Amino acid sequence: MTYHPRSDFLRVMIERGFLADCTDYQALDEALAGGVVPAYIGFDATAKSLHVGSLIQIMMLRWLQKTGHKPLVLMGGGTTKVGDPSFRAEERPLLTPTQIDDNIAGIKAVFAKYLDFGDGPSDALMLNNAEWLDRLNYLDFLRDVGRHFSVNRMLSFESVKSRLDREQSLSFLEFNYMILQAYDFLELNRRYGCRLQMGGSDQWGNIVNGIDLTRRILDHEVFGLTSPLLTTADGTKMGKTASGAVWLNADMRSPYEFWQFWRNTADADVGRFLKLYTEIEIEECERFGALEGAEINEAKIVLANAVTTLCHGAEAATAAEATAREVFEKGGMGDDLPTLAVTAAELGDGISVVQLITRSGLAKSGKDAKRLIAEGGARLNDAPLSDAGLMIDAGMLAEPIKLSAGKKRHALVRLDS
Repeated sequence: MTYHPRSDFLRVMIERGFLADCTDYQALDEALAGGVVPAYIGFDATAKSLHVGSLIQIMMLRWLQKTGHKPLVLMGGGTTKVGDPSFRAEERPLLTPTQIDDNIAGIKAVFAKYLDFGDGPSDALMLNNAEWLDRLNYLDFLRDVGRHFSVNRMLSFESVKSRLDREQSLSFLEFNYMILQAYDFLELNRRYGCRLQMGGSDQWGNIVNGIDLTRRILDHEVFGLTSPLLTTADGTKMGKTASGAVWLNADMRSPYEFWQFWRNTADADVGRFLKLYTEIEIEECERFGALEGAEINEAKIVLANAVTTLCHGAEAATAAEATAREVFEKGGMGDDLPTLAVTAAELGDGISVVQLITRSGLAKSGKDAKRLIAEGGARLNDAPLSDAGLMIDAGMLAEPIKLSAGKKRHALVRLDS
């Protein structure tokens, strides 16, 4: 990227690695340098929490506000009823309106930690596209909006082509998604003066559709900007782990487990992740990223503390680091470890250690737990666990026990009194 922007926001996007593509760098830069630009990112409500895969977009909205512009957080109360087919192998399961509303309620809490909401010029707004999509008259929509879309062009977008090339079904319901997302941009521009849509690079086709529709119907100049789709150094999709998605809500992924995810970052990713997921100065990010050996581990703790502080607060980050040091350096239990409470009724005459490993989240299934034990990766109170048939009884749970999968993943099991 050789373009040298005037605006603080575009400069941050380029310097910190957020920028994959933009529809018109110079015109967007002039708009950003000329005054407050309202910009939006859409989030579909497919679960009760967003996960780490959405954090790059959340940070983009945060930087937008920090550089003087207005973030519009668009919840997909309407579009979630359809489901985004972008780069998916199969149709998303359909959710009921009640499920969607519950999911939106769970997601809202996260944004309050990253953005300032209010009525000021650069205060964030949280909106729901169900407000306008639920009221659409289908025939009017086809006539007024649908006529602006070329099916030939829609079929050429990579997100659709990849599905059709693999001869996987793409329903008419899903095909409408990109039209609805384009209509969102039109409505946000009409209602809130929104001039920029941002998203991951898989959203490029949807974003371009919205720009074209807004220009055709309102004759307004609007822009699109995408971020790279991140994978970790080993090629894993960002936010996915062996134990499942790394959720942002504390009730779905404990702050300690969240902290551990970042502490376990691969050496090669440290500098890049510091730039994307923290507000530490660029020079410091590069210095930390260049460290090697034992020193890089301290950089990973800086990363884990900074990201956890933003998401869960400074107190949670401090507690997570203290627990980690106790567990790893002193072999202790750690007060903040994920905990599985077992009732006396569940325990009965005993419960298998395989079941406890699975239920505590250290393995996805009983089969995985048995493999972990067979391969020597499981430990009980820091001692190697070799017997997959071991039964845990009330006497063994007189004090909480610690289960471990490898060197970095731990959980406590206690008897629920």
